[in-house]
Amino acid sequence: MPSYSVAQIRLAEQRALASGRVLMPLAGAAAADFVQARFPSKTSILALAGPGNNGGDALEAAARLLAHGFEVQVVLPFGPERLPADAARAWAGWQAAGGRSHAALPHGRQPDLVLDGLFGIGLNRPLGQAWQSLADAVNAWNVPVLALDVPSGIDADTGAALGRPIRARWTLCFIAASRGLCRAGPGRDAAGECHVDTLGVVMPDADDAGR
Repeated sequence: MPSYSVAQIRLAEQRALASGRVLMPLAGAAAADFVQARFPSKTSILALAGPGNNGGDALEAAARLLAHGFEVQVVLPFGPERLPADAARAWAGWQAAGGRSHAALPHGRQPDLVLDGLFGIGLNRPLGQAWQSLADAVNAWNVPVLALDVPSGIDADTGAALGRPIRARWTLCFIAASRGLCRAGPGRDAAGECHVDTLGVVMPDADDAGR
């Protein structure tokens, strides 16, 4: 599949937002549709929501899945205070839907599916210890993971591992596939089966953002 640099994807995203498009609800709906096509309602889902817009995508998906009868819980490790504006609105929507949230992985029965919304294509530094511990715990469960945009712990441009990344069964890329998921190496290994939902956004010419 065609793949793009982070700069190219960011440019397409910025142009869509400048035109008045609201992308986060579309990303959440795309992720929820992806899950509904593969799992029956009453499936237990744990959504991991990080401190950026990737976390907002996970929260949007969680609220939609909860409304469709799935058993959904959210882990928001460092609280809603760090969320940017769009993700904060998604958090408010999750709360309004009656969703439950935790600061750490809940004890007890493992979920049937994990939504990885910790870090998206903007991650360019190694996972901190708390995030690494969370990724290690999810990997130890050995349950299916749907990564949103990119598995947490992967550099989306190079495909390099920024620590021990979450290992996904599927990765749902929004707008376009990141270059680092399509090259041989840790990125492609961690991503599992890659899918793309463009959210109706048209990618710019390569010359607009460079390769």
